Amino acid sequence: MANATIQAPTTLLKAVAYFSDQDRAFDFVASIRWPDGNVACPRCGASDPSFISTRRIWKCKGCKQQFSLKVGTIFEDSPLGWDKWVPAVWLLANSKNSVSSHELGRALGVTQKTAWFMLHRIRDAMETGTFIRLSGTVEVDETYVGGLGKFMHKNKRAKLHGTGGVDKAIVQGARHRDAGRVQATVVEATDTATLQGTVRSWVEPGSAVFTDAASAYRGLDDYYAHKIVDHGRREYVSGIVHTNGIENFWSLLKRAIKGTQVHVDRAHLGRYVTERTFAYNYRNESDLTRLRVAMTGADGRRLTWATLTDHD
Repeated sequence: MANATIQAPTTLLKAVAYFSDQDRAFDFVASIRWPDGNVACPRCGASDPSFISTRRIWKCKGCKQQFSLKVGTIFEDSPLGWDKWVPAVWLLANSKNSVSSHELGRALGVTQKTAWFMLHRIRDAMETGTFIRLSGTVEVDETYVGGLGKFMHKNKRAKLHGTGGVDKAIVQGARHRDAGRVQATVVEATDTATLQGTVRSWVEPGSAVFTDAASAYRGLDDYYAHKIVDHGRREYVSGIVHTNGIENFWSLLKRAIKGTQVHVDRAHLGRYVTERTFAYNYRNESDLTRLRVAMTGADGRRLTWATLTDHD
């Protein structure tokens, strides 16, 4: 592999120029996947494979199979080069209000369908897979994502079972007030077992948990210092008790979904939540750091087109 001697980029313009060099882009991605330089076979785990520089692939001395830098990652089976993939990750990781597939397709010179597939793969990489339970002061809330019935076609509107959050997707989240970090996920219901189950998986017992007055949160007192604000009585702050932090995250999430994506299929909503959670939690980092973190999550994941679209 060639040695990269040019300083790593700090802006999108510099990133596009930097990663247009295939060797430099290859070395950058390889250094993130194997930061210690010890390349390992993604199939059998054997180390010290032979590198075939003319094809930029390795041959494992254990299983005798050849593998590329993309094998065993979200990039596997993609014919696109790193000069397109790395800027795509840069764009999404550093976007303020998400990136649409049409926008990415135009920027990279690929079809909208290809760009849509790329973006979902990158969102998968943004899911770290590791999470330390929150402690201290934690705000918990849920929100609803979906169109209003009054804007639907009359045939779809007739199938609604009610108003408000009925027939909309539900997203529950928790925000650590001191660290300013968020954990969020799509949930199937707002019953006690569901909402309290996620709280217990996210928050250390004994922590201060602030919620609204939803009945599903009753009983958290047995595990936490639980306090509520009753939005139904137009109470939004009671001393230090409020959920304004997590509600601010909801506004950012919906700005991206409604303003940039316009429509999000419920089956894919979890990835959009992951993307916006990533953006929020790394908001104080540099563009290059966010790129590195997102690229680090690419290893060990693979999202195929069939898996992505099997709900259709």
